[in-house]
Amino acid sequence: MNYKMAKQALNLNTNLKEKMAEFEKLRYDVQLEAMQTGKQNEEKYKKMQEMYKELVEIDDARRYFDAETKFNIIIADVNKIIGDAIVDVMK
Repeated sequence: MNYKMAKQALNLNTNLKEKMAEFEKLRYDVQLEAMQTGKQNEEKYKKMQEMYKELVEIDDARRYFDAETKFNIIIADVNKIIGDAIVDVMK
């Protein structure tokens, strides 16, 4: 399942969509706080882990996370290719 299809499946389930939005906000907050302070808020991180464990038990959410991971790998690969090309040009 691709990212777009996984996202559409989530959008069809209002309750799941709200849970995912809450998880995404918490994940963003945890990442932002870690970047700003250099430390991880253990309480928020633990809550995020617990939410993730609950969500991956739901098929549509698990498929979304899988698709998101694959998408992020593709983006990282593209960024690496571009970065390598820039380094080659700059030599």
